[in-house]
Amino acid sequence: MTPIAPHITAFLRERLPVERMASPNTCAAYAYAFQLLFEFASKKLKVVPSDLRLEQLDAPLILDFLAYLENERGCCPSSRNARLTAIKSFFAYVQYRVPSCLEQVRCVLAIPIKKAQSRLVSYLSIEEMKSLLNAPDPNTRDGIRDRGMLQMAFDAGLRVSELVHLRLDDLTFQPTPRILVRGKGRRERQLPLCKETTRAMRAWLAVRGEALAPELFLNARGLSLTRSGFEHILTKHAAKAAQQCLSIRKKKISPHVLRHTCAMNVLQATKDLRKVSLWLGHAQMQTTEVYLRADPTEKLETIESMTHPHLRRGHFRPVDQLLASLKDHKNMRR
Repeated sequence: MTPIAPHITAFLRERLPVERMASPNTCAAYAYAFQLLFEFASKKLKVVPSDLRLEQLDAPLILDFLAYLENERGCCPSSRNARLTAIKSFFAYVQYRVPSCLEQVRCVLAIPIKKAQSRLVSYLSIEEMKSLLNAPDPNTRDGIRDRGMLQMAFDAGLRVSELVHLRLDDLTFQPTPRILVRGKGRRERQLPLCKETTRAMRAWLAVRGEALAPELFLNARGLSLTRSGFEHILTKHAAKAAQQCLSIRKKKISPHVLRHTCAMNVLQATKDLRKVSLWLGHAQMQTTEVYLRADPTEKLETIESMTHPHLRRGHFRPVDQLLASLKDHKNMRR
């Protein structure tokens, strides 16, 4: 029997961060997936997690774990698939370290990804986004910071991890205002900043002060801002903006909604899906196509350019109620 602890340790400490150069967020997500798996296997097999053996994590147990995620933890298919992706990545790595488990690995890798429902992306209109950006108080330090963060997240279409990890030296004003973004997959991109965002950044830097943290945006204690910290700030200002713009109340605003809003704004302005993909830092154009399905203007242009068949117009003549009643009376006498 092969102990699993040395292999999972090597996978999380060497394979992912060193060989695959995975981001800290990816490493943390994979570690959490295995935490859930080992807790489930420990209860099912009645052994402590440190005594689990590689041979015990076979395909039937993995399938039971995936069912547990959906039925008992209430995970959606996308979350279930994310856990399965982490497990498959580990077993693909293990097959080179433990060749004797090739058949077990083959069965685990054959577990299919579950089909997930493809929903339209949620985004804000220009008026809704304007209300959100006006929600922070520009007369306070936190308000200046919050407006700068919201403006940057919307203007650059940033993921929340990209936003909170922006460094002070990633922002440049000369020769043109721009920001260096380090995205998923170690892919970097430089984005120009509009006048409003540039003005918001200058205002924030004027009150930011000299802090030891290298990040651009800081919390109230002068430390780097966390993902949950920004989500809390966004929720607070979304509630305030909903008082002025009632349509916001019908929408669930998350940091990714700001990214979707930026994407739709770029698409409607340029009509070029490739530019949207480059702006958001997508690795594949297929990922960006989701915005075509959500943009109603694309469908309107299609309708206007189509040639519809000419149909003969009909002429409907309503039946007179008096004549209809007399006709019914005549039919009854027959």
